[in-house]
Amino acid sequence: MKNEYDNETFFNQYAQMSRSREGLAGAGEWHQLKEMFPPLAGKKVLDLGCGYGWHCEYAAEQGAAQILGIDLSERMIAEAKKRNTNERITYRVSDLENYEYPEETWDCVISNLALHYIESLNNVYRNVYRTLNPGGTFLFNIEHPVFTAREGQDWIYDEKGNPMYWPVDEYFYPGRRHTRFLGCDVEKYHHTLTQILNGLIRNGFEIEWVEEARPSEDMMQIPDMKDEMRRPMMLMVRAKKKEEICHAGR
Repeated sequence: MKNEYDNETFFNQYAQMSRSREGLAGAGEWHQLKEMFPPLAGKKVLDLGCGYGWHCEYAAEQGAAQILGIDLSERMIAEAKKRNTNERITYRVSDLENYEYPEETWDCVISNLALHYIESLNNVYRNVYRTLNPGGTFLFNIEHPVFTAREGQDWIYDEKGNPMYWPVDEYFYPGRRHTRFLGCDVEKYHHTLTQILNGLIRNGFEIEWVEEARPSEDMMQIPDMKDEMRRPMMLMVRAKKKEEICHAGR
């Protein structure tokens, strides 16, 4: 997994984003994602790609008993330790592909805007399934396949620089995509909707809730926000590890 977030230029640009400065209140998808969280009181929560630790802090506020936030970026983890310091949160520098995923340890695994940097979702799904307790929740937010399909990930503009339409191309060719984000060349991976959802089912999950990110009414006055109604940028999914089925003896 390539790590742009320890690039100084990229990290400094990321720090200027509203979601960095304002926390969850500055994340356009938060009004939808927060409704998808299961009850967390007394639960053990793992955050894959925790960034500044905003979701870890939210889990602590909701009464989670233990929270572990992992992120590949040393800069992100250092910032999380400064900003979100609840005593029930532990942070650790770790690649989410190489975390050990101890068997049946966590009640809820969350991942926000990290999985589109992963080539094999199937490996992540299999690991998350193993580390969840029976009945546990996997809640993630990934860039939408409509957004990631085409190299470059940008509008087609008219001669005045106005966005005319969002192009979708090479959709059924999953794999590496390159784009410019926050002034840097960034490498991501495109996954089709079929891969994202059926991959969960094949690995034993039951899909409970799906949302496509759209701005809230109170955000529509922000410049360019109406363009976010023209195509989906993010896909949010909540899935459940099925409870173990006990068969009575003869």
